[in-house]
Amino acid sequence: MKFLSTPLGDVCLIEPDAFSDERGHFLRAFCAQEFHEAGIRLSVLQANLAGSRHKGTLRGLHYQAAPHEEGKLMRCIKGAIFDVVLDVRPGSNSFGQWYGAELSASNANMLYVPPGCAHGYLTLEDDTEVYYLVSEYYEPEAERGIRWNDPQFTIDWPHKEDLILSEKDRTWPDYVA
Repeated sequence: MKFLSTPLGDVCLIEPDAFSDERGHFLRAFCAQEFHEAGIRLSVLQANLAGSRHKGTLRGLHYQAAPHEEGKLMRCIKGAIFDVVLDVRPGSNSFGQWYGAELSASNANMLYVPPGCAHGYLTLEDDTEVYYLVSEYYEPEAERGIRWNDPQFTIDWPHKEDLILSEKDRTWPDYVA
Protein backbone atom coordinates (compact mmCIF):
# COMPACT_ATOMS: atom_id res chain seq x y z
CA MET A 1 0.00 0.00 0.00
CA LYS A 2 1.04 3.56 -0.63
CA PHE A 3 0.21 6.02 2.17
CA LEU A 4 0.05 9.48 0.60
CA SER A 5 0.25 12.56 2.77
CA THR A 6 -2.33 15.34 2.49
CA PRO A 7 -2.31 19.00 3.53
CA LEU A 8 -4.05 17.95 6.77
CA GLY A 9 -1.06 16.01 8.12
CA ASP A 10 -2.55 12.87 9.64
CA VAL A 11 -5.35 12.59 7.07
CA CYS A 12 -4.03 10.01 4.63
CA LEU A 13 -5.00 8.93 1.12
CA ILE A 14 -4.19 5.25 0.67
CA GLU A 15 -3.56 3.56 -2.67
CA PRO A 16 -3.69 -0.22 -2.29
CA ASP A 17 -1.47 -2.44 -4.41
CA ALA A 18 -3.78 -4.28 -6.79
CA PHE A 19 -2.92 -7.47 -8.63
CA SER A 20 -4.82 -8.59 -11.71
CA ASP A 21 -4.81 -11.60 -13.99
CA GLU A 22 -7.28 -13.45 -16.21
CA ARG A 23 -9.31 -14.49 -13.14
CA GLY A 24 -9.88 -10.96 -11.85
CA HIS A 25 -8.10 -8.92 -9.20
CA PHE A 26 -6.91 -8.93 -5.59
CA LEU A 27 -5.97 -6.13 -3.21
CA ARG A 28 -5.42 -5.91 0.50
CA ALA A 29 -7.98 -3.47 1.92
CA PHE A 30 -6.52 -3.38 5.43
CA CYS A 31 -3.38 -4.59 7.18
CA ALA A 32 -2.85 -3.45 10.77
CA GLN A 33 0.93 -3.82 10.47
CA GLU A 34 1.18 -1.65 7.35
CA PHE A 35 -1.13 0.96 8.89
CA HIS A 36 0.90 1.04 12.12
CA GLU A 37 4.13 1.43 10.13
CA ALA A 38 2.49 4.44 8.41
CA GLY A 39 1.63 5.94 11.81
CA ILE A 40 -2.08 5.09 11.69
CA ARG A 41 -3.47 3.40 14.77
CA LEU A 42 -6.91 2.15 13.79
CA SER A 43 -8.50 -0.33 16.16
CA VAL A 44 -11.61 -1.42 14.30
CA LEU A 45 -14.75 -1.76 16.45
CA GLN A 46 -17.41 -1.38 13.78
CA ALA A 47 -17.83 -1.75 10.02
CA ASN A 48 -20.53 0.14 8.10
CA LEU A 49 -21.98 -0.11 4.60
CA ALA A 50 -23.91 2.82 3.14
CA GLY A 51 -25.73 2.73 -0.17
CA SER A 52 -27.01 5.72 -2.09
CA ARG A 53 -29.45 5.32 -4.97
CA HIS A 54 -28.77 8.61 -6.71
CA LYS A 55 -25.88 10.76 -7.86
CA GLY A 56 -25.83 13.99 -5.85
CA THR A 57 -26.56 12.40 -2.46
CA LEU A 58 -24.61 14.23 0.22
CA ARG A 59 -24.02 12.61 3.62
CA GLY A 60 -22.41 14.69 6.33
CA LEU A 61 -20.62 16.43 7.78
CA HIS A 62 -20.59 14.12 10.84
CA TYR A 63 -18.36 13.50 13.84
CA GLN A 64 -18.59 12.30 17.42
CA ALA A 65 -17.67 14.52 20.37
CA ALA A 66 -15.13 13.59 23.05
CA PRO A 67 -14.60 11.11 24.51
CA HIS A 68 -16.19 9.16 21.65
CA GLU A 69 -14.20 10.52 18.69
CA GLU A 70 -13.98 7.98 15.90
CA GLY A 71 -11.37 7.31 13.26
CA LYS A 72 -12.64 5.99 9.93
CA LEU A 73 -11.16 4.17 6.97
CA MET A 74 -13.36 5.01 3.99
CA ARG A 75 -13.63 3.01 0.76
CA CYS A 76 -16.08 3.23 -2.12
CA ILE A 77 -16.86 -0.29 -3.35
CA LYS A 78 -19.42 0.60 -6.04
CA GLY A 79 -19.73 3.85 -7.97
CA ALA A 80 -17.80 6.96 -6.90
CA ILE A 81 -17.78 9.63 -4.19
CA PHE A 82 -16.10 12.91 -3.39
CA ASP A 83 -14.98 12.29 0.19
CA VAL A 84 -14.27 15.22 2.54
CA VAL A 85 -12.45 15.48 5.86
CA LEU A 86 -12.79 18.70 7.87
CA ASP A 87 -10.40 19.25 10.77
CA VAL A 88 -12.37 20.53 13.78
CA ARG A 89 -9.87 19.40 16.41
CA PRO A 90 -9.10 22.26 18.81
CA GLY A 91 -5.37 22.98 18.84
CA SER A 92 -4.69 21.14 15.57
CA ASN A 93 -2.26 22.79 13.13
CA SER A 94 -4.82 22.25 10.37
CA PHE A 95 -7.90 23.33 12.34
CA GLY A 96 -10.61 24.64 9.99
CA GLN A 97 -8.99 23.17 6.88
CA TRP A 98 -10.54 20.49 4.69
CA TYR A 99 -9.30 17.89 2.26
CA GLY A 100 -11.29 16.12 -0.46
CA ALA A 101 -10.52 13.16 -2.70
CA GLU A 102 -12.40 11.05 -5.19
CA LEU A 103 -12.82 7.46 -4.05
CA SER A 104 -14.30 4.98 -6.48
CA ALA A 105 -14.70 1.29 -7.11
CA SER A 106 -12.34 1.65 -10.07
CA ASN A 107 -9.49 3.45 -8.25
CA ALA A 108 -9.92 1.41 -5.00
CA ASN A 109 -8.35 4.25 -3.01
CA MET A 110 -9.13 4.69 0.68
CA LEU A 111 -9.16 7.73 2.94
CA TYR A 112 -8.18 7.71 6.60
CA VAL A 113 -10.23 10.13 8.72
CA PRO A 114 -8.56 10.74 12.11
CA PRO A 115 -10.60 10.89 15.33
CA GLY A 116 -12.03 14.34 15.98
CA CYS A 117 -12.41 15.30 12.32
CA ALA A 118 -15.78 15.88 10.65
CA HIS A 119 -16.49 13.78 7.59
CA GLY A 120 -18.91 13.73 4.68
CA TYR A 121 -19.19 12.63 1.08
CA LEU A 122 -21.07 13.36 -2.12
CA THR A 123 -22.02 10.57 -4.52
CA LEU A 124 -20.77 11.11 -8.07
CA GLU A 125 -22.70 8.18 -9.60
CA ASP A 126 -26.04 6.46 -9.13
CA ASP A 127 -26.09 3.27 -7.05
CA THR A 128 -22.98 4.02 -5.03
CA GLU A 129 -21.88 1.98 -2.02
CA VAL A 130 -19.37 2.95 0.66
CA TYR A 131 -17.85 0.49 3.11
CA TYR A 132 -15.93 1.84 6.06
CA LEU A 133 -14.21 0.73 9.22
CA VAL A 134 -14.73 2.72 12.44
CA SER A 135 -12.60 2.87 15.58
CA GLU A 136 -15.39 3.70 18.05
CA TYR A 137 -18.93 2.52 18.67
CA TYR A 138 -21.72 4.83 17.58
CA GLU A 139 -22.83 6.92 20.57
CA PRO A 140 -26.05 8.88 19.83
CA GLU A 141 -25.40 11.47 22.56
CA ALA A 142 -21.97 12.23 21.08
CA GLU A 143 -23.24 12.67 17.52
CA ARG A 144 -22.46 16.08 16.04
CA GLY A 145 -22.69 17.62 12.61
CA ILE A 146 -21.80 20.68 10.60
CA ARG A 147 -23.85 21.97 7.70
CA TRP A 148 -22.27 20.87 4.41
CA ASN A 149 -22.05 24.46 3.13
CA ASP A 150 -20.98 26.26 6.32
CA PRO A 151 -19.46 29.50 4.92
CA GLN A 152 -16.51 29.54 7.32
CA PHE A 153 -15.01 26.40 5.69
CA THR A 154 -15.86 26.98 1.97
CA ILE A 155 -15.69 23.31 0.99
CA ASP A 156 -15.45 23.08 -2.80
CA TRP A 157 -17.94 20.29 -3.53
CA PRO A 158 -17.91 19.12 -7.19
CA HIS A 159 -21.50 20.31 -7.55
CA LYS A 160 -23.91 22.06 -5.22
CA GLU A 161 -27.24 22.03 -7.05
CA ASP A 162 -30.07 19.50 -6.71
CA LEU A 163 -28.41 17.73 -3.80
CA ILE A 164 -30.19 14.97 -1.92
CA LEU A 165 -29.75 15.36 1.84
CA SER A 166 -31.45 13.95 4.90
CA GLU A 167 -33.38 16.44 7.01
CA LYS A 168 -30.74 16.10 9.73
CA ASP A 169 -27.86 16.87 7.33
CA ARG A 170 -29.78 19.78 5.78
CA THR A 171 -30.33 21.42 9.18
CA TRP A 172 -27.01 20.95 10.97
CA PRO A 173 -25.88 24.34 12.29
CA ASP A 174 -22.80 26.24 11.26
CA TYR A 175 -19.77 25.24 13.31
CA VAL A 176 -19.18 26.98 16.64
CA ALA A 177 -15.97 26.16 18.50
